[in-house]
Amino acid sequence: MLLATLRVSLKQLKHGITLSSQTMLKRASLLIGTLVISGACLAQGKPATHYLPADTELDSAIPTPESVLGYNVGEWHVRHDLLVNYMRALAEASDRVSLEVTGYTHEQRPLMLLTITAPDNRAKLDGWRADHLKQVNQGDKTSADAPLFLYMGYSVHGNEPSGANASLLVAYYLAAAKDERVTELLANNVVLLDPSFNPDGLSRFAQWANMHKGQVLSSDPDHREHREGWPNGRTNHYWFDLNRDWLMLVHPESQARISKFQQWRPHILTDFHEMGTNSTYFFQPGVPSRKNPWTPEGNVRLTNALAESYVKAFDSQNQLYFSQEGFDDFYYGKGSTYPDAQGSVGILFEQASSRGHLQDSINGPLSFVKTIQNQFTISLAVFDGALANKAALLDYQHNFFRDTAALAKEDEHAAYFLHEPLDSWRLDKAKWVLDQHHIDYQIPAADMTVDNNTLGADNTLVIPLAQPQYRLIKSLFSTRQTFTDNTFYDVSNWNLPLAFDLEYGALNARDLRRVKLAKATTTEPAALPAIHADAYAYAFEWHHFKSPALLQNLAAASVDARIATEGFSAKTHDGERAFSAGTIVIPQGVPQPPQLAALLNSAVQQTGVPVYSLTSGFTSSGLDLGSRGMVPVKAPKVLVVGGEGTSPYQVGEIWHYLDTQVGMPITLVEQDNLARTSLSQYTHIVVASGRYNLADSLVNDITDWVKQGGTLIGQTSALYLFEKEKWLDIDVSSSDDVQDLFSQKSLKYGDRSAYNAQQLIAGSVYKTRIDTSHPLFYGYDSDELNMFKTSNMMVTSNESPFEIPARYVESPLVAGYSASVLASEIGGSVAVIAEPMGRGRVIGFTDDPQFRGFWYGTSKLMSNALFMSEAID
Repeated sequence: MLLATLRVSLKQLKHGITLSSQTMLKRASLLIGTLVISGACLAQGKPATHYLPADTELDSAIPTPESVLGYNVGEWHVRHDLLVNYMRALAEASDRVSLEVTGYTHEQRPLMLLTITAPDNRAKLDGWRADHLKQVNQGDKTSADAPLFLYMGYSVHGNEPSGANASLLVAYYLAAAKDERVTELLANNVVLLDPSFNPDGLSRFAQWANMHKGQVLSSDPDHREHREGWPNGRTNHYWFDLNRDWLMLVHPESQARISKFQQWRPHILTDFHEMGTNSTYFFQPGVPSRKNPWTPEGNVRLTNALAESYVKAFDSQNQLYFSQEGFDDFYYGKGSTYPDAQGSVGILFEQASSRGHLQDSINGPLSFVKTIQNQFTISLAVFDGALANKAALLDYQHNFFRDTAALAKEDEHAAYFLHEPLDSWRLDKAKWVLDQHHIDYQIPAADMTVDNNTLGADNTLVIPLAQPQYRLIKSLFSTRQTFTDNTFYDVSNWNLPLAFDLEYGALNARDLRRVKLAKATTTEPAALPAIHADAYAYAFEWHHFKSPALLQNLAAASVDARIATEGFSAKTHDGERAFSAGTIVIPQGVPQPPQLAALLNSAVQQTGVPVYSLTSGFTSSGLDLGSRGMVPVKAPKVLVVGGEGTSPYQVGEIWHYLDTQVGMPITLVEQDNLARTSLSQYTHIVVASGRYNLADSLVNDITDWVKQGGTLIGQTSALYLFEKEKWLDIDVSSSDDVQDLFSQKSLKYGDRSAYNAQQLIAGSVYKTRIDTSHPLFYGYDSDELNMFKTSNMMVTSNESPFEIPARYVESPLVAGYSASVLASEIGGSVAVIAEPMGRGRVIGFTDDPQFRGFWYGTSKLMSNALFMSEAID
């Protein structure tokens, strides 16, 4: 009909038939409308059967996705609650499918895992899994008829939704299809299907895309549907990238996922993503030279072998795709590489994104339906590739165990140790992370001596290297600085003890034999000092990670607390005790809430921070309790600047730390609304990385607010703003300044990527020299502190040492990649600065203290900037 209309119109024009303007407009409108509506229909979704291979015989008793959703797949972006409803309906209807809720997101959405196999296999699953884990952990040889375990994971980034929507089709196909492909797959194998790695982000993006959808779709890339507002749906509730959390497990989504990974140790784990609209489709392997050194070559060979099935599937459809470029297999904290450290094969897939329902691209209009179809096609190709390479996959895990054991035996080190005498929380957190990854550790049966230093048994862990997780351990303790390829898609180091600020070291076989070890068991925490109601005052030190949470609890209850700006020794109910600078003192001789002892006891039980009962205000050394050096704590009321232009990652990290670790509410104000906000009600303003263009009147308001006693805190690129507005007397380098360090002489056009890469610091550990007498570093017991650097920004200042409590050491690179000339240039520059302004102060952090929520060694610096700022004179 459409072609006929076109032919008639063209014929009339050819023969000069004159039509009225009105008639021509009507016909043109009808023709254009027909074209638009036809195109829209093609992009508005299809029944599930239209996505499946042709002539697939289906069990009519199994509900289709559209029968539960109420619309065809791809017509709307699936909300997570509807995704859950369908998966539950599938599990109820199909004897091939069982559903388990593995946890809940921050927003209390259920995390699901479907176990799909032939009904006759249900009774065999526990035995299959036990036999499989013997192979993984003990090196048992697996029989040729053993099952494969395939973990299919989708959409860790919420605004990359084609994977989660395709999971509806994959689950339906596996539950309902009667064809040979599915029968063979499920007869002697198990599919573990995780339909949404990030339910909170998926829900946020579904709402955005659906709320902008019209009856006639707009494919214009400038349409608001394709340009998400701040923060976008990529991230989870606290705006973290969950695909960077597979190792440190900050979030419940990651914790649930890794629990199931370790329970099953699948042969293959898939990670379905999306990328830019003008791309095509990517599948691993990635750039060959950018593989993690601890990943064996056998993994690469298998990844290549599996890719033959993707090539076959897409070639048959004339679908564009690429591989071995753009993406790497380096960082073990991502979904496609975490499995590689443990004998599994992790596979990244990236589909060009429609970022809505329909969007124009250089390859033509890209529909949401098409993106779903491609993810479904590749999901089936994964199954085909797994079956075609089943023998190799089964042998690989056995060989991986054998080769890993050989590497451990050849290693010059036999174990690593962790030690932390003052803060049990950070050491316990390290234990917890090791437990989640099934890394074995032991506890010294008695104090041990290393390099003439005595390490207490109660605060030391020993991690032997002769264990199946050897490769993962080596990566967690790596300080490697040179690599085959210095281009990194993500960070180049993730050393656990450096991130947690724990003392650590290596033990050789002789050292390890001298240490008597006991198996680590769950023990009751050490008893806390009793809270005596008749105490003269109470005191707790600041070195415990949860000390800020305790102080926040007390401040919220209107407890009058003081900061000891110098150390002192005082008598307690448990004897004489030395307290360091930064200790919080709660005197009874000032108005306090009723039943202070009971209130303190409750807060102590929540945080685990020891509080000591002092018997006198007169100290044997240092400040007396009534000294003017005991500065009153001012309860913080914190404004965090967010909104368009700011980094949702950093804003989310600040929010997450203060909310989950300190228990402090924040006020998040978008920078566009700052001028309409009464600043006088806030004690602190925190400015994260971002692009800022503040009106002169607002700059004046902030300046006046600081001069009247406020504390302004900025970090990373926010310091460009602080330099511009003269809030800090600093010089911040630009990218052009860094470029001047690198010669372009004799370079060719093909060298540009390598040239640009050497100017970047994607994520490396740098050492600083800190002043522990400065309030910003109260609670730190060493004059050196490792910080995580993710940019090449450098800050210089001629201010006095009293205002620069942290500088990078002259040779600052500790771990990860940085070009030597860049690291040398950063040496000696400013890491932290705090300058007075009127009655207030301005604080700048060159790096991100809360990086990804797991840099516990520096995250407390934010609490110091909030609680200790009144002590900065």
